[in-house]
Amino acid sequence: MTKHIRNFSIIAHVDHGKSTLADRLLERTGTIPARMMRDQVLDRMDLERERGITIKMQPVRMNYASGGAEYVLNLIDTPGHIDFSYEVSRALHAVEGVLLLVDSTQGVQAQTLTTLAAARAQGCVIIPVLSKIDSPAARIAEVKDELATLIHVPADQVLAVSGRTGAGVEELLEAIVERVPPPRESAAKSNDEPRGIIFDFSYSKHRGVAVYLRVFDGTFKKGQPLHFHAAGKEFIALETGIFTPEETPSKSLSAGEIGYIVTGIKEPGIVAVGDTIGAARGALPALPGYERPRPVVWASVYPESQDDLPVLRKSLERLRLSDSSLSFEEESSGVLGRGFRCGFLGLLHLEIVTERLKREFGLALVVTIPTISYVVTKKNGQRETVYTPAKFPEYGEILKIEEPWAKVIIITPPDSVSALIQLLYDHEAQTLATETYHDGRIAMTIEMPLRELMRGFFDKLKNISSGYASLSYELLSEREADVVRLDVLIAEEPVAAFARVVARRRVEEEAEKMVEKLHSILPKQLFVTKIQARALGRIIASRTLSAMRKDVTGYLYGGDVSRKNKLLDKQKRGKKKMLERGTGKVNIPEEVFMKMVQSSAE
Repeated sequence: MTKHIRNFSIIAHVDHGKSTLADRLLERTGTIPARMMRDQVLDRMDLERERGITIKMQPVRMNYASGGAEYVLNLIDTPGHIDFSYEVSRALHAVEGVLLLVDSTQGVQAQTLTTLAAARAQGCVIIPVLSKIDSPAARIAEVKDELATLIHVPADQVLAVSGRTGAGVEELLEAIVERVPPPRESAAKSNDEPRGIIFDFSYSKHRGVAVYLRVFDGTFKKGQPLHFHAAGKEFIALETGIFTPEETPSKSLSAGEIGYIVTGIKEPGIVAVGDTIGAARGALPALPGYERPRPVVWASVYPESQDDLPVLRKSLERLRLSDSSLSFEEESSGVLGRGFRCGFLGLLHLEIVTERLKREFGLALVVTIPTISYVVTKKNGQRETVYTPAKFPEYGEILKIEEPWAKVIIITPPDSVSALIQLLYDHEAQTLATETYHDGRIAMTIEMPLRELMRGFFDKLKNISSGYASLSYELLSEREADVVRLDVLIAEEPVAAFARVVARRRVEEEAEKMVEKLHSILPKQLFVTKIQARALGRIIASRTLSAMRKDVTGYLYGGDVSRKNKLLDKQKRGKKKMLERGTGKVNIPEEVFMKMVQSSAE
């Protein structure tokens, strides 16, 4: 049975045509009737279809006849963005082959190199494929040679297809049957005991969590007692099935197959990508490679109305049932009230989660400036991990600060190199290696603080290269950081929501910028208001916002001047009394906070 199964995935840089090619494969194999076909059929979320990117993995089973035999082709369509690299690695562990897709109009991109390395690490057979060959801008021969050199294969082994017209799809299907090996057998044998690896999962409020898995050993059936190795949770299989691409029940899932199991679990945090699912009290050990998702960036999410806090809590719990990489904990802010400190895999993951909260649950949100985590060693020897600038220890208490770094690959046109070098200097990057492709493009390998990568680096890179540069990164270990906490004080009261961690060499520049911005957008109060920036234990930037003058004499039209003076004296006494009562604090309007967040993200 397994000799006629082919498990494969499509990997590529963002926007190189994965979903469109998947449409043609489904169409050619008759998996979906022509009347039901639509563009990006495997992209189920509106957000995916609007932005033209794959966010959620989607497996599908196709039947294909070749050489008088019927083959089962299991495709896992994976996200192309670097934020989801761990999920992609688990999907690659579930297959034997990959289609490495490269846009013939753009050539090899930075993410192509990253996904190729991941596929090689998992021991997958790689089939190089050119896409968009019908485009007038296609450079078929040139990019084919480039891809062949990268993979170390003859150029005639590189296939060329068009996801739009379907050209070359038949040859691609034949290559999958010929080049991708049948499912590899597990070395462990234990009386047909079932075991598989989870590469994704979904949630339904009626059936709970349904895990998507590749079966490596034995057979899974409905009614079996099963358990998760990492979570230690036992459950009964309520249903087993395959993807057509809809979830379709089947009697069983055997070794080599890809399908789903309905668990009935409705608790967040139990199911995780990469976990091993096996028989309850079974003898087989867990499959290797499991890791707990580690948040890369942190941001606080607050409801615009505090009445929506319970709804936001339930919404985050609901999202976590289908996204184990999302983490959150409740916190409170004097400015914004109560909300949640959330951990994300990257900036795209943050954007997707907040957009889903707004669309699927109808929430109006305030999202703070994304930050990373730091390891702070105090002078008393205590070490702690800090996720938000407001909780940084005071300047005099800190002995050492460590921050994560990233290894970055950038591929850019040659005319952007001079501007790129200046950008790298501004973001504290260190160049490790440089390579020139035969079409003139420059590939640079650099290392830089993750803090600087998250400081709008990618948007600036796109600007200086007119959109032609590409970037991918992987996380490195922590290194010592020369950073300080920058506090903003309004009326001599620190505002925690405006606190930031910045490089020491840029602290004065950032302080001046934040003070000037606040001075221009903060409404005047009934008293003189100081706006200050504090770092390194001292005030390093300051502006004074003059008091709002209310014309209390405006309605007077005549009479003795003493009437006017009487009203002015009354106003003066009222201001003095307000300050004595402690009500001279500044209430920051919502729009001021939003403008500060937007300017800080630039």
